[in-house]
Amino acid sequence: MMDLFRTFDVSASGMQAQRIRFNTVASNLANFESYRITGEPFRKLEPVFEAVEREEDIQKGRVPVRIREIRESDEPFRVVFDPTNPRADAEGFVRLPNVELVKEMADMISAMRSYEANLNAFRTTREIAQRTLELWR
Repeated sequence: MMDLFRTFDVSASGMQAQRIRFNTVASNLANFESYRITGEPFRKLEPVFEAVEREEDIQKGRVPVRIREIRESDEPFRVVFDPTNPRADAEGFVRLPNVELVKEMADMISAMRSYEANLNAFRTTREIAQRTLELWR
């Protein structure tokens, strides 16, 4: 029965990681055209996942995940020619945040599907636990 509780932990870690991933996507979408106080364009945020591997868990096939860090993307900024923009440089080019809407939407859908998969694993584990308890009655 204790193994089932560890399985809940693994599913919960997956849901938490995907929730944070979803939060970063939401931040990226919200700041699609934002600038920092310093005047530099907003840099896309990227969560970095890490498997929490322990030998005893690997032997039992359960490895939780955690967010190691949330880093700023080093992808180049988008550049458009808009000489009328007050942020344009001397040649008329404006640097925009390195957030791409299509990539963010795809990442959001992926995060949502991963969250749902972890939730289904959690529900299935709960059902197994309930049926096991019914057998013991």
